[in-house]
Amino acid sequence: KISRVSEAEIELFERDLILEIRGSKLQRRRAKKYAEGVMAQRTGPVSITEDYNDDDLTMLMVPQEAVGFVTGRAGNFLRTIEEEWGTLMFFCEVGSGRGKDFEKLAIFGNIRGRRGAELKVLSAVETKVPGYLDKIKDEVVGRDKGKDQTGTWGTDIMKFQDDELSYALGKQGGTRKKLERSSGAVVQYVGHVAFFSGPKEVRRKAKEYIKWLFDQLEGPVYVEGWQDRRDCTVVDIPSDCIGYITGARRATLGAMEEEWGVLMFFMNKSVGADGEKGKGRGGSEKLIIFGSERARRGAELKVMSGVEAKAPGYFTRGVREKTSSERGFDTDRMLFKDDELSYSLGKQGSTRKKLEGASGAILEYVGHVAFIAGDLKQRRRCREFLGWLLSQRRGSVTITNVESRDDATEMHIPDNCKGWVTGNRGSELRRMEAETGTYMFMALDDRGDERLIIFSHEQGSKSSERGRMAAERLVNELIQEKLREDGRGRSDSRSPPPRRGRGGPPPRA
Repeated sequence: KISRVSEAEIELFERDLILEIRGSKLQRRRAKKYAEGVMAQRTGPVSITEDYNDDDLTMLMVPQEAVGFVTGRAGNFLRTIEEEWGTLMFFCEVGSGRGKDFEKLAIFGNIRGRRGAELKVLSAVETKVPGYLDKIKDEVVGRDKGKDQTGTWGTDIMKFQDDELSYALGKQGGTRKKLERSSGAVVQYVGHVAFFSGPKEVRRKAKEYIKWLFDQLEGPVYVEGWQDRRDCTVVDIPSDCIGYITGARRATLGAMEEEWGVLMFFMNKSVGADGEKGKGRGGSEKLIIFGSERARRGAELKVMSGVEAKAPGYFTRGVREKTSSERGFDTDRMLFKDDELSYSLGKQGSTRKKLEGASGAILEYVGHVAFIAGDLKQRRRCREFLGWLLSQRRGSVTITNVESRDDATEMHIPDNCKGWVTGNRGSELRRMEAETGTYMFMALDDRGDERLIIFSHEQGSKSSERGRMAAERLVNELIQEKLREDGRGRSDSRSPPPRRGRGGPPPRA
């Protein structure tokens, strides 16, 4: 947590009780400060002085009667907020003597994280001490104004009536979260007041999106000039697929919004002078998707996949393979044969999700076409993974020059541990892949020796649960477990084995 908030690398040498901090001067200073604050908590309230602030601190006065509520059982509520917003938070010394009316909460982090955490705390305080916001509203709204890189950071507010609030919040806060993720602003409701924090552009988007949500209560909504907007994508959906894509009580659209962090609705039934507003081609309606470019593309491809299943050929008729050389965000296409599709999909889509996660690209199958979206490196990596996956059906795969890649870790597995590490029909590998977001399989090197390769765009760290280092840790645990069972000593999987002949065919990836 300290590492994430300070952006420094931190390693604890437990035997020597030494904490090593690596990074820029500011990163190291912040990490040292946070570590000292966390340690000081063990002996009582932490004393925070002005020189503690490196433009990374927000101080919030919390009424005494709300402190327990904000802290949560065993500090759980504060920990949840820290996790969500990437902040570090603790109560600190303020004034002296007993019977204090307030406690001071220190929130450390970047400007967006601190804002999100502060408003979440204020939302909780307001439910416990109604009316508290009115006393500090001006201070809260004006905080950090213009202090981001764009110089336009600020906070706008909007007041709701009771019935409007529940609609704007949505089931389990789902509507608020989708507004926040699709606009990029911090969106939080404190009592009946909605706060929108962020640079000017994202605040404008958030207010626009919430206006359209409320307009939908009155009737159909059509976004004028959507063709010129940079924050939306429009997809034509055939009329007979609309119910399927929407789902009962909007469940399917809602699930896609949640997965990709977008806002989606149909622009329909609103008839203008041309009688065609919101209508697409030949009995279709326009679905509009708002969010970041990557999120919109992910949601769009998911929608296309659903429509294609219901109306085969709607999006793929006449589509050809495509490989883009665009360095930035773009989409490639690969065409599958029947048996290749089911193999590349896996049980309940598990293989597709695995390749998507490990490559860092968006991978979606629309009929028999694989759409691969991302930057050039992500797209190439994903195509390579798909190629290896399909090659494995015909036997062993040979992969050379692994040491020159930045997305692979080689592990040499002792012969007597191979079956143990891969598991029955590759079950152990599949489990470790799912846990760590990696793609791993046994492959031959240029000498014909077999070793395990772990692929992922994410390296991870010694303590992380995702990435190549996490997968390597799990594999080493299995090796040690097997060696203990065989009554043998340790074996370091990083050192290559003595030369030997080819192994058997690798397990299916």
